[in-house]
Formats: sequence, C-alpha cells, structure tokens
Amino acid sequence: MHRDYLPINKSDMEQRGWDQCDFVFVIGDAYVDHPSFGPAIISRVLESHGFKVGIIAQPDWKDSHSITLLGEPRLGFLVSGGNMDSMVNHYSVAKKRRQTDAYSPGGVMGKRPDHATTVYCNLIRKQYKKKPIIIGGIEASLRRLAHYDYWSDKVKRSILLDSQADIISYGMGEHSIVEIAEALDSGLDIKDITFINGTVFKASNLDSVYDATVLPSFQSIVESKKEFAKSFYIQYCNTDPFSGKRLVEQYKENEYVVQNPPAKPLTQTEMDRIYSLPYMRDYHPVYQKDGGIPAIEEVKFSLVSNRGCFGGCNYCALTFHQGRILQTRSHESIVAEANQLVWDKDFKGYIHDVGGPTANFRHTACAKQTTKGACIHKQCLFPEPCKSLKVDHTDYLALLRKLRALPNVKKVFIRSGIRFDYLMTDQDDTFFKELCEHHVSGQLKVAPEHICDSVLGLMGKPENSVYERFQAKFKKINEKIGKKQFLVPYLISSHPGSTLKQAVKLAEYLRDMGYMPEQVQDFYPTPSTISTCMYYTGLDPRTLEEVYVPKSPHEKAMQRALIQYRNPKNYDLVMEALKKADRMDLVGFDKKCLIRPRQLSKERRWIEKSKNNENNAKTKISKAANVKKQDKLNKGNSKQRNTQYGKDTIKGSRKKNASNHKGVRNR
Repeated sequence: MHRDYLPINKSDMEQRGWDQCDFVFVIGDAYVDHPSFGPAIISRVLESHGFKVGIIAQPDWKDSHSITLLGEPRLGFLVSGGNMDSMVNHYSVAKKRRQTDAYSPGGVMGKRPDHATTVYCNLIRKQYKKKPIIIGGIEASLRRLAHYDYWSDKVKRSILLDSQADIISYGMGEHSIVEIAEALDSGLDIKDITFINGTVFKASNLDSVYDATVLPSFQSIVESKKEFAKSFYIQYCNTDPFSGKRLVEQYKENEYVVQNPPAKPLTQTEMDRIYSLPYMRDYHPVYQKDGGIPAIEEVKFSLVSNRGCFGGCNYCALTFHQGRILQTRSHESIVAEANQLVWDKDFKGYIHDVGGPTANFRHTACAKQTTKGACIHKQCLFPEPCKSLKVDHTDYLALLRKLRALPNVKKVFIRSGIRFDYLMTDQDDTFFKELCEHHVSGQLKVAPEHICDSVLGLMGKPENSVYERFQAKFKKINEKIGKKQFLVPYLISSHPGSTLKQAVKLAEYLRDMGYMPEQVQDFYPTPSTISTCMYYTGLDPRTLEEVYVPKSPHEKAMQRALIQYRNPKNYDLVMEALKKADRMDLVGFDKKCLIRPRQLSKERRWIEKSKNNENNAKTKISKAANVKKQDKLNKGNSKQRNTQYGKDTIKGSRKKNASNHKGVRNR
C-alpha cells in the first residue's frame, strides 16, 4: 500500500500511475488523513480493499466544474458533509453565524455551503447524470429518514431525496461501504443494491421489500406532531443491529425510502485493523501556507479506545449513529499507535486523551449485548443502573498504566468524558484514585447537565444526588492525595422540561457551589434525538405525554443568563427572570441572593444628586418666599389689629368718660 496522502489532483494520480479513480470522495472538511476524521477512515478502508480513492476537499459549490477535478470515477462518487454537521458547524444555537471553522484552512469560515452533502450531490448530478452517488457521515446518517430541521423550523424529507443521491451508508460505515463498493465492482447496478445492512435506498414500490415495519407517511407526520413523535420512536427502537427491523417511509404513491437494519458492530480485530492503516496522521501539506487545520491540534496526540455508548442521553444522537453496543480496540493496537506518537517531533510528552464517546466504557454493558443486542425499551444506566450491568474499570486501568509507562510520556489525560454514574456504581475505588492522581490536569470535565430531577429525567441522566455523591468523593480523594483539583460541570439550559423556576433552582445550586461557568450550552435541537423530538412536538415520544418546551429566544436567553447570573451583562435578564419566576426574594443584599438591587453609576448618581440639590434649592427658596410672605401678612395683620385695638380703646375711653360724667351729673 502506497504510504502517502491520497490524490487530490491529476498530478497526484499520475504519480501513482492512475488513469482513473474508482471512487472520488467529495468532503466538506479540508483533507486531514487522521483516524479521528471519518472521511480518512472510509477512504483508507476502501484503499485497503484494493480500491483507488481520490479526494476533492471543499470544492467551490458555486462552480459545478470544481467537482470534475479528478475526472469521472469508475464506480461512483462518495459524499460527506465532514466530521461535523455543516449546519452545526456554521450556526450557533441562536442561529447566528459562527466566526471560525476548525475544519477549514486557517480556521476560515465559509469554505463549505449550508447542508453541504445535499449541495455537493446536486453539483455532481449536473455534471454526471448517471454516476452512482453514495452519501454518508454524520450529516447524512442523522437525516436518513424524514426529520425536524431546526434551522428552517420544518419537517424535511429524507436527505436521500433532496440530495438526489442513490444510497446512504449510515452509521460508522466501514462494513456497508466495502459491500457497496464490491457490489458495484461486480457490475451490479446501484438501483439493485437494496440488500446491505447499514444502508438506506429509494424504491418505487415495495414488491421486493419484505418483513418491513411501515412508518407513518411523510404527509401524516408533516400534518400531525403526534404522528411525528410516533414515527420517531419507532425509528429509535430500531437502531440495534440485532433487533432492528427494516423500516419503510412513504412519500408519494410510487416513492418510498427504505432503511435496512443497522450494520453489525465491528469486532476488536476489525477495529485494530482499521486503526493500523497507513494514515499520515496530519493535514495535507497544501494547507501549510494557510496556517494548517485547527481541528487536528486536539486529536493529533489523542487515542481512540472505543466506539458506541450505552449511556443513552436523550439529547445525544450517538444511539442513531454509533449505536449502544460498545466496540473496543485491543491494548496492543492502542499501545502501538501511542508508540508512534511519542516519537513525533511535535510531541511534548502529553497524550491528550484515551477514550471515545465515553472514556471509561471498555466493554459491552452486559454479556447479552454481544449476541442479542441492547434492550429495546430499557436503558443500561437510566433511571438507575441495570442489575445486569457489568461495572468494571480494570481493563481501562491496565491500559492507562501501560501508556503511562511509555518513554517520553509525562502525562496521560482523559478528556473525552467520564460517565460519573457508571464510576459511582463501581465498588472498587482503585480507578477513581488513579484518575485523580494521574489523569486530571487540575480540572475534570463532567456532565451533570442540570440539578432538577424532573429535567434530568427528560435528559436521560441520573438524579442529582448521584452527582453530589460523586462530587463529595472526588473532593475526598483529592484531599487524601494532597491535590487541589476541581470539577468543571457541563450544563445545558433550556432543555425541554426546564421552566424558569427550574432554571432559578439551578442558579441557586451554582451559588451554593461557588461556581460560575464560563460557558453554557443552550439545548441545540439537532436531528435524530429524543430531546429534539420533544422540542418540535412538545411530546415525550416514549409516552406521548406533554412536555413544557422553552422556545422563545428571550426565555432561552433568560435561562442561560440565570446560570451566569454573576455576569453584569446578564443583570437585566436575571432580574426579569426572577420577577417572572416570582423569586424576588433572591434580589437583595443577603448572601443567599443572586443579585442586588440596581445601583446607580457614578455619573447617574451625580446627575441624581444635582437634581436633588436643585430641587432642595428650589424648596429652600420657596420656603423662604413663603416665610417672607407670611411675615408680611403677619405684620399687616398685626398693624391692623393694633389700629383696631387703638380705635376700640379710644371708643371705650370715651364711653367710660361719658358714663363717668353722667354719673357725676346724677349725683
């Protein structure tokens, strides 16, 4: 196998002696040949099976000729929007355009279109009318059937129809893409490839479709949110490769989309083989002049140890994409990859991560899952750990010890997330102690997400008491080993079920913890999650019970502001939220209060003081005038009284004199 980057132009093809590629892979990211990038894995897997794959990364979607860079492929086009959904990549939850794209040269935004997979496929169709198009990756996988699109606030059709592609390879795709390639190579028409697990195809009738579960029609789920919720839950219950059924969704009288059951999970041998392929483990040198690809920085010295997750968080799409059955690499495979890292010229002694969707999962949840799959209507950890759950960190601990012992390794971090409820179920504290002693860089990121049990129940997370016990144990262990280390909790605001009153309770909890999160994630309704179904329908798809959904941007802003109530910029929003939640007891000077009454700025205080002084001066002048006026009145009245008194005195004297004179005369 040729150890080099795959061809990105005709010159590269000539150096390899190729006249034509078997597949041309069109991707929304810059070309990074590293096993943390989905397109790199799929292209290397095909190469390992003898297929010639060329890469067109981030073509100019305004120019249809950009898709012809490598010529017409022999078998077909592969299309992926990239490692990240293009809409999430472009927009924040507030639907504001992001400023940077970590998967583009120099982090520059704007190198790919919105809904990249659909746009690229339509470009290809303009140039190559009949050539097979196979789509995959996270963007296609989560839109494989009708879905709610948050950015347009509409229910959209399967991406298979809007993109004009022929088939979807959903999930991680290694099994299905090789089967598709071999079927095409054998001369089979793309329209006849309807039998491969892990694929979705179009059909004009159901004559060849057997043992299928028929979903509510597209028309019915557009018209009824209740029907949408029902359809979604059927899909959710059919994501397991052992128990999953074939699903059919009708669009028109002669238009159907058929989803085959999921592909079987990879064996450990298969995973080892995939991660041992000759990746260049870096971005293509053509991007060097632009400053490289930022996304490689965190993963370049990280190790993938597992896939899949039996955690079952309702806001996460992993159940639809990677599944609940855990798949792992062997110690030998991971250590061999680590031995490549430690001698890299840029390696500084730190392995950034050893994990996957959940770092401390290293085996299936129970023995039954390897032959019968995950339970359809039951979760492994929620609402409480299943009695059949195997809780054991010894394998993961042994792996970490081997990595710590490698030359040039100063520290092995765990950054991909610890499932703390699983850890608390382990009766043996050995892993917990070594985690604190060797694998935390001062701060450990965990995901309690909320503290109100009613909200946590809708998230599929354990009760808050579990996190509190974990927090206390983390503190106790660190005190024992003499380290000052802290937990950094991830929190989600405005999740379905969260009212303003519950957001206030979360703020109070943070106040008591003395913790002020720098970042808060508003709930982001991405396709194919239970939480997104709740957001759109206002119903819990599992029970069809109504769920309160904070939808208005203003209420969401208030819930987010409450979590960061100490930020002065959030004062007005916090004050408004407390008024609406009838919690004005939290405004004041007591230590239990979240905010204080509004204090005037210096300038405002000066203005108010000036006004007060002016008013006081006017009052004094007015009072003085009134006093002067009163004095004048008093003087006038006194003079009048005195004059009258004089007149009365004279008159009285005259009367008296007259009386006396009369008396004398009488005598």
